[in-house]
Amino acid sequence: MNMHPAELPTAPTATTCPYCGVGCGVLAQPDRLGGATIAGDPEHPSNFGRLCSKGSALGETLSLEDRLLHPEIDGARTTWEAALDQVADGFRRTLETHGPGAIAIYLSGQLLTEDYYAANKLFKGFLGSANVDTNSRLCMSSSVAGHKRAFGTDTVPGVYRDLETADLLVFVGSNAAWCHPVLYQRMLAARASRGAKLVVIDPRGTATAEEADLHLPIRGGTDSALFSGLLATLADNGHVDGGYVAAHTQGFDAAIAQARAIAPDIATTAEICGLDVADVDAFFDLFGRTKRVVTLYSQGVNQAAQGTDKVGAIINCHLATGRIGREGMGPFSLTGQPNAMGGREVGGLANQLAAHMDFDVESIEKVRRFWNAPRMARAPGLKAVEMFDAIGRGEIKALWVMGTNPAASLPRADAVREALRALDLFVVSENVASNDTLGAGARIRLPAAAWGEKDGTVTNSERRISRQRPFLAPPGQTRPDWWAIAQVAKRLGFGEAFDWRTPGEVFREHAALSAFENNGTRDFDIGALSELDTRDYDRMKPIQWPARQGSVRTETRFFAKGGYFTPNRRARFVAVAPLARPAREPAFPLSLNTGRIRDHWHTMTRTGKSQRLSSHIAEPFVEIHPDDAAKANVVDGAFARVTSAHGAAVLRVRVEPGQRRGALFAPIHWTAETSSNGRVGALVHSVTDPFSGQPDAKATPAAIAPVAFALQGFALARGRIGASSCAWWAKATVPGGAGLLFADDAPPDLAELLPDIAAGDEIVDYIDAGRGVLRIAAFRDGALEACLFVGPGRHESAWTFLRAKLGERLTDGQLRSLLLAGRATDGAASGPLVCACHGVPKGVIAGAIEGGACDAAAVGAATKAGTNCGSCLPEIRRMIASARALAPA
Repeated sequence: MNMHPAELPTAPTATTCPYCGVGCGVLAQPDRLGGATIAGDPEHPSNFGRLCSKGSALGETLSLEDRLLHPEIDGARTTWEAALDQVADGFRRTLETHGPGAIAIYLSGQLLTEDYYAANKLFKGFLGSANVDTNSRLCMSSSVAGHKRAFGTDTVPGVYRDLETADLLVFVGSNAAWCHPVLYQRMLAARASRGAKLVVIDPRGTATAEEADLHLPIRGGTDSALFSGLLATLADNGHVDGGYVAAHTQGFDAAIAQARAIAPDIATTAEICGLDVADVDAFFDLFGRTKRVVTLYSQGVNQAAQGTDKVGAIINCHLATGRIGREGMGPFSLTGQPNAMGGREVGGLANQLAAHMDFDVESIEKVRRFWNAPRMARAPGLKAVEMFDAIGRGEIKALWVMGTNPAASLPRADAVREALRALDLFVVSENVASNDTLGAGARIRLPAAAWGEKDGTVTNSERRISRQRPFLAPPGQTRPDWWAIAQVAKRLGFGEAFDWRTPGEVFREHAALSAFENNGTRDFDIGALSELDTRDYDRMKPIQWPARQGSVRTETRFFAKGGYFTPNRRARFVAVAPLARPAREPAFPLSLNTGRIRDHWHTMTRTGKSQRLSSHIAEPFVEIHPDDAAKANVVDGAFARVTSAHGAAVLRVRVEPGQRRGALFAPIHWTAETSSNGRVGALVHSVTDPFSGQPDAKATPAAIAPVAFALQGFALARGRIGASSCAWWAKATVPGGAGLLFADDAPPDLAELLPDIAAGDEIVDYIDAGRGVLRIAAFRDGALEACLFVGPGRHESAWTFLRAKLGERLTDGQLRSLLLAGRATDGAASGPLVCACHGVPKGVIAGAIEGGACDAAAVGAATKAGTNCGSCLPEIRRMIASARALAPA
């Protein structure tokens, strides 16, 4: 629906968070000024009113700054009609000249199901191209492949409630405390009330690992060996459910033989995985004797060269013990994106058709008849990495990118950026005016609706479909993505098949296809929802699939009594491949692992707008173990250049004892828009899993070396900060303005960095040319307007204090200490934010601890820190432990 401001809802709108796959319900109350007040929806079964730091800060991300509001061709504003005509003409010419293999569309887990369905239908059914893939390929396709190999279809067996009723929760490659915090807090609450045990299998000492009863800091890439050893030990100790295996599975003998060949005993398993024998023994014993076990896995499993085998090795252990599809039991994939599941349901992956159907003859014909498709794709298309390689070779000549930033996020991102520049037709549907992909030569730019304006559905990690409803009027000429697809389809002569007027009509067609000639043979069936009228669709409550016509809609688990979707209805054990041991390149002796941080999402086009979310970690960094740091001569707080065979990045060093020796960790969020040298995607190799095509983002051969700058500093301004020519820089949003951290060998140009300082502003400065120190503060009407600090070292105290003081008046004492000493004497109450939900900085928490708060609950009572999503609780507990260690005996 398109709303005018006068039609904006007066009551809060129930919608769904646009971040991770937990699928939290949100209540959004428009403020009639273009923003909204955000709260958790207490009636939504995913979160029951709780939101994480990112969800809580959604109201800070709704501004129209940096939005793409009008169609553009070659950088010039144009009309929708002209832009759509060119899109249609470009794809038509490419098809006629080069055939369907020369066109592609690259989608996003940020899209709604209706957007995904429309794109998949047009390309696979009417243009004859299966080159339809998604950035979800980068995060969960190994889970899809693992499900299909074992179950016959991409079925998530369990539900969220299992995470609260399990007696053992095993996290594999998942930092859920940071990446899925709301769900994680549900698990911790159950642990507190029921005594469930937590085991974390992760090379890094993450926030989740800190909370664990047992942490296994596994050698990267050896997860399948660990679970092979577990399978062998389960069999040796009599923990196999022989009745379930005999009645509902196949391939057990081959799988157990392969498991014994890979990891025949606990000692060998520990040696392969780089773990203590006692820890492996404890984990195997706990898994074996605990009936209710859920194994949760995420990107540390999926983003690997043997990711599908890792998934298979985990599933094998649950099949062998019959711990699947029953309350508190099963393998559980923690999905990364808000609608990665919806994309899987409609065939948003190049190797799938819609409604969980594959490219077999029967399914192709079934979908063709339902769509009355004139040019049905007959074989899988190119997966993401293959697709962009084909673009680089000139084989794909026309590309449409929707809602994602492949020039920053794909492996070998520099090569991707260059490949995009060579396209004959390059179309991008986006809601931001500038990003790395748009800057790579996008000729046609289509303004897409953003969260708050979108209308449709998403599916979360437990198969629950929720409505994402609009509560803001679409700004400028922004339009839904499904609408843009339909308009192009009409121009190509397919108007009747794409004659949708509302997203509800798209959804009903999608639901009808799921039930078409199904008769229980496919897991995904939401036929009951195909009968929703417009009013019912608008009011639709969160519902879990399957929702078959005529069936009672209840919480559903799969496979407790078999019923798999293989030809003989039996699950398939997988004999996983032996571990691949790539040869270490002497020039790149370390292994680079990439991932997320607590308060940012993907490439920060949304979270980067929030000053709270930018306050916890403000600059790109690399974590390294102290032993590796000493060998490489890099020190904590300094800079280092991380290189691979594909690119380089200059990052701030964090020496972390919890980082595994021989490995580096760097976050994925910084791009060419937000940093000078922080594009970690440029380093990642393009090695992919042979089954899923998912790239390995966890083990790129890399090297690290120190980088020295004579000067470091920061600039803050209530207005603009200009483009920086400094050798190293990173942008950060701050309260009431903008911030820039930088480093160079020469002082920056004041006019360049702070172009809005006016002649009438009062300038107060401190200059020590001999030491290279420059500290300037500009005041307008007595309030801090801008400042610039430069010197030979870091300015952490001044940065953390002043970033919150723009627009305020400083006392003479504060100003004197800042300019003369370079630090804030009363800065203890500042520092980086620890609790982003409630805006509580480190200094306030430290003050509460000094005042007698002896545990996290007491800190929460005193400061509110840690009382919302809980993702800051590990850091709070670390601060408490540190204070105790320093306290006099």
